[in-house]
Amino acid sequence: MAEPYAIEMRGICKHFGSTIANNSVDLTVKKGEILALLGENGSGKTTLMNMLSGIYKPDSGSILVDGKEVSINSPEDAKRLGIGMVHQHFKLVDVFSAADNIWMGKEKTGFVLKKDRYQQINEMITRFGFDIDPQKKVYNMSVSEKQTLEIVKVLCYGAKVIILDEPTAVLTVQEIEKLFAVLRRMKEQGHSIIIITHKLNEVMDISDRVAILRKGEYITTVETSQTNEQALTEWMVGHKVDLNIDRPVIEKTSPLLEVRDVTIRNDEGAIAIDGINFYIRGGEMLGVAGIAGCGQKELCEAIAGLRPIEKGQMIHKGENIVGLEPKAILDKGISMSFIPEDRLGMGLAPSMSITDNMILKKYSDGKGPFVDRKQGRQEAEEIIRQLSVVTPSTEIPVRRLSGGNVQKVLLGREIKANPNVIITAYPVRGLDIGSSYTIYNILNEQKKAGVGILFVGEDLDVMMALCDKIMVICHGKVMGVVHAHKTTKEELGLMMTGALDLTHKYADKPAGFAKDSRFEEHSGS
Repeated sequence: MAEPYAIEMRGICKHFGSTIANNSVDLTVKKGEILALLGENGSGKTTLMNMLSGIYKPDSGSILVDGKEVSINSPEDAKRLGIGMVHQHFKLVDVFSAADNIWMGKEKTGFVLKKDRYQQINEMITRFGFDIDPQKKVYNMSVSEKQTLEIVKVLCYGAKVIILDEPTAVLTVQEIEKLFAVLRRMKEQGHSIIIITHKLNEVMDISDRVAILRKGEYITTVETSQTNEQALTEWMVGHKVDLNIDRPVIEKTSPLLEVRDVTIRNDEGAIAIDGINFYIRGGEMLGVAGIAGCGQKELCEAIAGLRPIEKGQMIHKGENIVGLEPKAILDKGISMSFIPEDRLGMGLAPSMSITDNMILKKYSDGKGPFVDRKQGRQEAEEIIRQLSVVTPSTEIPVRRLSGGNVQKVLLGREIKANPNVIITAYPVRGLDIGSSYTIYNILNEQKKAGVGILFVGEDLDVMMALCDKIMVICHGKVMGVVHAHKTTKEELGLMMTGALDLTHKYADKPAGFAKDSRFEEHSGS
């Protein structure tokens, strides 16, 4: 008799009002395998896993664990059945140590913290080869350490089936490799792992099988070794998709914005950006690569006028605009759109509707005491249509949209402002393949229209295909600016870690730019 599946979901249905999230979905997970769950934004992946982890309850259908039908009505039920989920947004207490975050969730621990808790948890960490200090406070941890802590938590609670929702969304290439090594060790020890992801190269690298959902319905499950990225994409979106990223070549213009010797501090007062120099041309996309926390966030916020610049200049048409209010900068002829990585915290008002978020961008332009909601609604409808935003209406609060649809609303609004400079940080993070290519096409259209684009990204393959040049930052300093089509991932990786310094070989320089050896022509340009 065949060994039962670790998990079997049969005919799972889930509705939210008139919206069908899952429609008679079947899913199987073998013991000791890594299953990738693939689908576009809004295809029902996270909803399905939320039912397996006890956050939601299915409207109909059945769930079997080790061949026995079970009822999962809460996360506690899932925990008792050996099922744990690591969510996109971490559920940690910042002021607690790693060990105490784990210990407070263990059953029957009582109110007294045991002195040997660090040793117990360190044994689990060592067993799987994790890289984390049990006594380190969460507020001092990097994103990858927090991700690791969440995985250690579910393992300590006895999970044999572990669900990871977009686990690599905020990790560097090196951190992803470490994570995958740990997942393979967990698999070898008999754990079953389900990964929700949009990154096809990672699916091919780490998974044994791939299950695909489309618009809430189950499509197929395939052996990873017997498929490829193109086939997976076609199953996911339902039609052929060209996976080539265009990089239109636009005639170079003079810089729209020059950043000279700029120094910026982070929220703790430490230097985040140290004497940085670069420029943004019209009709050119400049990529920014670097390990998370190397100053990308602070740089974007400073350029957008949301963070003070301690030293240096930002030059537009020969004039320094540092310290000017956004409206004063606009009056000087430079219209800037900022698409931050924190979409709901900084980019949009989460409790407001799509329509009202459209109005927010230019409500101050109105001449009377009332805002024009009619125009805002029309713009919202246009963005929904152009970018295929999945939403019941324009009046739905944006916090109720999926991450990909939130990003489409934010990008659509910023493009509507007709900027001549776009600052965008991780614009396709968490987006499915179809939505990602929609974003790439939108940015390329803006580039063709003469807009200068600063593109902060994490996928080096995408940056090398999409951007004209790539600036690499390490610990707040520029390690070099190279032509995207003339560099390699290895070269970029060495620069990101500070092992290679190409500051003496900048890709090119505009006429009249700062006469400085740091802006010499890149060899071979």
